[in-house]
Amino acid sequence: MSDQEHKDERKEIKVEFGDDAKEPATDAPREEAETEAREAEAPNAEEEIAMLKDRLLRQAAEFENYKRRSVADQERLLNYAAEPFIAKLLPVIDDFERSLTHMENAKDIDAVRRGVTMVYEKLMKTLAEQGVERIDSVGKPFDVDYHEALMRQPDPDVEPYTVLQEVEPGYQYKDRVMRHAKVIVSERPAESDDKENPNEA
Repeated sequence: MSDQEHKDERKEIKVEFGDDAKEPATDAPREEAETEAREAEAPNAEEEIAMLKDRLLRQAAEFENYKRRSVADQERLLNYAAEPFIAKLLPVIDDFERSLTHMENAKDIDAVRRGVTMVYEKLMKTLAEQGVERIDSVGKPFDVDYHEALMRQPDPDVEPYTVLQEVEPGYQYKDRVMRHAKVIVSERPAESDDKENPNEA
């Protein structure tokens, strides 16, 4: 082997050893950068948490105020629910008072009767506008949902358990019975005991 070849071989070996001798690169700079980033983000995260807590407390306070307002509105509604109806009754009361005043010196009984009838009709119209109706009973089949039977009376001309007479009217408010009508109900007449005995001659 020539001297030139030995030199080249030693050079290659030296280069090979030189490359192997280099220390491997580490990730220390990257880790330091990530740590710094996390430390920088920590105050921002705390600020965000504080902001969310503040927002939650504000919403909770607003909800409590809303509940208090709702309760107050509901109480006012319940306390003054009858106000519109009472306002409609006031003119009827005025009519009654005028009728009573005229009745003191009235000589025409028919005129007084007509006046009272008009006031009564006005009152019933006001009630009907509010959903209050008188239960129609006479001639109707007895119904425990609307009627209260005070007594039974024989009547051959109608079916049994038919309302013959209304002692006290009943009223219902929309679909709810406010007072049952007190009525007299028909029953089948008892068979007469005076029938002729066919065995008697």
